[in-house]
Amino acid sequence: MSTSTIDLVLVNPNSRKKIYQSLGGSLAAVEPPVWPGLMSTYMKGKGFTTRIIDAEAEELSPSEIALRIEEYNPTLTAVVVYGHQPSASTQNMTGASAAVTAIKSNNPERRVLMVGGHVAALPRETLNTERTDFTCSGEGLATLTALVEAIKGGRTEDYAKVPDLWFWEKGGKARFSAVPAPLLKDLDGEMAMMDWEQLPMDRYRAHNWHCFGDLKRQPYAAIYTTLGCPYHCSFCCIQAPFKSGEKAMGMKESSSSYRFWSPEVVLNQIEYLVKKHGVRNLKFADEMFVLNPRHIEGICDGIIRRKLDLNIWAYARVDTVKDNMVDKLKAAGVNWLVFGIEAATDRVRTNVEKRFEREEVYATVGKVRKAGISVLGNYIFGLPEDDVDSMKDTLNLALDLNTEFANFYSAMAYPGSQLYHLAVKQGWALPETWSGYSQHSVDTLPLPTKYLPAGEVLRFRDEAFHAYFTHPKYLQMVAEKFGPATVEHIREMTTHKLDRKHVPARKLAA
Repeated sequence: MSTSTIDLVLVNPNSRKKIYQSLGGSLAAVEPPVWPGLMSTYMKGKGFTTRIIDAEAEELSPSEIALRIEEYNPTLTAVVVYGHQPSASTQNMTGASAAVTAIKSNNPERRVLMVGGHVAALPRETLNTERTDFTCSGEGLATLTALVEAIKGGRTEDYAKVPDLWFWEKGGKARFSAVPAPLLKDLDGEMAMMDWEQLPMDRYRAHNWHCFGDLKRQPYAAIYTTLGCPYHCSFCCIQAPFKSGEKAMGMKESSSSYRFWSPEVVLNQIEYLVKKHGVRNLKFADEMFVLNPRHIEGICDGIIRRKLDLNIWAYARVDTVKDNMVDKLKAAGVNWLVFGIEAATDRVRTNVEKRFEREEVYATVGKVRKAGISVLGNYIFGLPEDDVDSMKDTLNLALDLNTEFANFYSAMAYPGSQLYHLAVKQGWALPETWSGYSQHSVDTLPLPTKYLPAGEVLRFRDEAFHAYFTHPKYLQMVAEKFGPATVEHIREMTTHKLDRKHVPARKLAA
């Protein structure tokens, strides 16, 4: 039986430099790890003792993580593989794999669980390829409690009763417990607030664009007001951790994993962050915050009523922003909304379950900006129906919308997405390393399209980034809205050139 006084250590691994290259320095945001913070709260509510190691914020090496684990001597170590958004989970396997390897090399008897979006998408594969004792195929909360209890009791036979657990049987055979865990419903009661007291709050900083105008990026925090997502876009892997719970409750696979914290609980957490940690820059990390009018209005009205001074950004969809929302969002301090515009050409969008008209994009962006809210547009190059003309169409749409910031992505077959299953079925080349799923690493390898090889898609993406952020129309708009210091910051940002292994050299003209 374990003599540990700490039941569970939750590790947020460190992958930033590997997956962002030079952008991983002062330009990249450093976000508090939402899932480890929530898991710690949940476990402490069940009577367990916890510690959180945020290796990314503390810039810990794998060996330093392993030494910290030995100091704590926990019953179970959980390496939590999430990221700033669902697509970042797989790229963070780079740091997670290194951390697990270091922990087990330092102490082979140390029991390690891997949990998170990527792990839930590929639980058996992760167990077979990483030096971990266990993997979790679901959300992870019920798995953590039952597994710690089984280990503390010395009952290895009880592993088969732990929900959503993959583990090693005697003889070295991988086995699934086949006990699905329902999705946690009582968010207010069991995870009312992240475990902020265990996080290094002085190390977190906002995205650069979030603070255009003054560029004061600290203090910073990110919270969920909802969990899951009601949508099933084919390029997204958000549903991977929630699929087991849906099946356990008899739901169809296409049903929603979307759940809410009450506005009052959300507001209490925000007020705590403001008063205890001086937070003004805040991210609503929900996959889709601007969706349910009652939920949004409850939170916005509460922020206004409590007179909280905030600079918030949140995700929205072109088809979810209603006319009567925007003024209240602005009054509550929502200064940025992020839209997944993805592609300009109708056939490209429709093929990946993004069904809205171009005119709707212009109308929504115009409405939001009229209310004084800045817009970040997300665009994807290399979706299955993309060709050179359609990618140019998307870039031209971005340039014409001229939003205050833009993210340009290459289409990736993220594990847990429909595109991943399609890529495997079609035999398309996938990245050989987890860092290859990053948008900014040396070995980034996106999907090919029906008409273009992967390298040409990646080249277009990188050139589109520089075309947008060096465009005179864009820089003029930024100067007028945010001032010359922000323009200089953007100019400095565009001096960072990414090395790319899979972008072919241009042929010289004959």
